[in-house]
Amino acid sequence: MIVLFTDFGGDGPYVGQMKAVLAQQAPETPVIDLLHNAPRFNVWASAHLLAAYIPAFSADSVLLGVVDPGVGDVQRKAVAISITGRWYVGPENGLFDVLTARAILGQEEVTCWEINWRPENLSNSFHGRDLFAPVAARLARGKIPPGVQIDWPGSVTVANDLSEVIFIDHYGNVITGVRASNIASTACLKIDEHIIMRANTFCDVAIGQAFCYENANGLMEIAINQGNAAHGLGLSIGSRIGIHQ
Repeated sequence: MIVLFTDFGGDGPYVGQMKAVLAQQAPETPVIDLLHNAPRFNVWASAHLLAAYIPAFSADSVLLGVVDPGVGDVQRKAVAISITGRWYVGPENGLFDVLTARAILGQEEVTCWEINWRPENLSNSFHGRDLFAPVAARLARGKIPPGVQIDWPGSVTVANDLSEVIFIDHYGNVITGVRASNIASTACLKIDEHIIMRANTFCDVAIGQAFCYENANGLMEIAINQGNAAHGLGLSIGSRIGIHQ
């Protein structure tokens, strides 16, 4: 399957145009929309979010990721990275660095290619459709990347967690870049000096009560039972989160 992860939003034509390319060039491959409202222009938050959500997909998946505020910059490379059989295609701007660094530290097999192929008609502003989608379709058909193998240009130091808000969902629940497995099971989160109590899930706290918990993808999340935590606690993408052990 081909899995899509972008900051395009769902209202415009961009996702549909990419899917049209995939349908033409890899018609037998199912396309899954993982997320199209990744933090806009925020590569770092998106990188931590992607690292948490992609393990749910099969090892032979192709992840097409486009959070690319630098599109059109000739210094920004296009890459295809293979991690234990799963491909990641998109800009070489840090979007894949967190998951790659963690894979290397976990001694997984990592191979990186620089994509030097360019289509005859390459727009200046929509490489997701014109460049990355055709490469993803090619990989889904079992072909090798159209480029050259290179050493991964990143650093394993980016494997660390991010003590910030990285996503706010439809309900106003606030997802952080902190993995629950990296803190004590009794640890709580802090906003400034305010400690957010910890619970297992929503039904464990009163309606209107703020709490933090390990979400279904292993990240620490802040919620208000039947309320909007982002509004109620004044949080936004990039807000700093502390750990109270």
